[in-house]
Amino acid sequence: MRSVLGDRRAILVLLGPALLVYTLVMLVPMGWSLGYTFFKGNVIEGFSFGGVGNFVKLWHDQEAHSALMFTLTYALAVTVAQVLCGYLLALLYVFVLRRSSALIRTLVFFPVILPTVAVALMFQKLFAVAPQNGLANIAVEALGIHHGDWFASSSGAFLVLVVMDVWRSMGFYAVLIYAGLLDIPEETIESARLDGATGWRLVRHIIVPLSWPVLLSSLVFSINGTLKVFDSVLALTNGGPGSDTTPLTLYMFRTAFNYGDYGYGSTIALLLTVVCLGVTLIIFRFSRRDPSKG
Repeated sequence: MRSVLGDRRAILVLLGPALLVYTLVMLVPMGWSLGYTFFKGNVIEGFSFGGVGNFVKLWHDQEAHSALMFTLTYALAVTVAQVLCGYLLALLYVFVLRRSSALIRTLVFFPVILPTVAVALMFQKLFAVAPQNGLANIAVEALGIHHGDWFASSSGAFLVLVVMDVWRSMGFYAVLIYAGLLDIPEETIESARLDGATGWRLVRHIIVPLSWPVLLSSLVFSINGTLKVFDSVLALTNGGPGSDTTPLTLYMFRTAFNYGDYGYGSTIALLLTVVCLGVTLIIFRFSRRDPSKG
């Protein structure tokens, strides 16, 4: 193995094809998109150099600000909810259900493989008010609470969107964290129990610190996915009502392909890239703290 890794020609042969594909598929389009930020127009009408005009426009664009705020709010809500639900499910699998958790894991994971459009149509029926009430309205009215059209208000549409995405994704994070919990030595847990650590104390001071790496990976994976949400919003609310549930990705798509402004669409994409990078760096910065303390 050392002889292979020490041979530059062997390294080039092994890594060269992968690096070439990565460069063509990822780096070249990224550079191309970055170049578009300094131009106006599209491939049909042609391009004209605009300098930093797209960045000035982005700075004063209230729709972009609203899309950014929605993106951050949605990402925070869904990330916290789906990772927390996944962690609780993983604890249930390991410490309560144990070997009998296979069926439950399969059932909870099943929504992950469903098409987004099918899930969105199902939730539209669940929260429908016409031509007849969906199960959600029937349930809340049974509790004495009257609720109108969920999709007619920004708060209602946002709530349905969050519930849908948490429901369909928490099974994935449950399995991911479950795999991490299985790596915790049983001897460590038994020793902690003998020392009197049970329940919440066991989870807080033993389980969470030892599962911190996989929990951190889940957070990074989740936040980057939720910041780039597109298909869920498009299928469920199409950015409505109005533009209240329009994320940066949908705003970028409409700007570039509906309105034919590739340059400004690429500028919005650059903003989203910077946001994803910044949030990831913040998570890694706070991850240096010992989770078992304060």
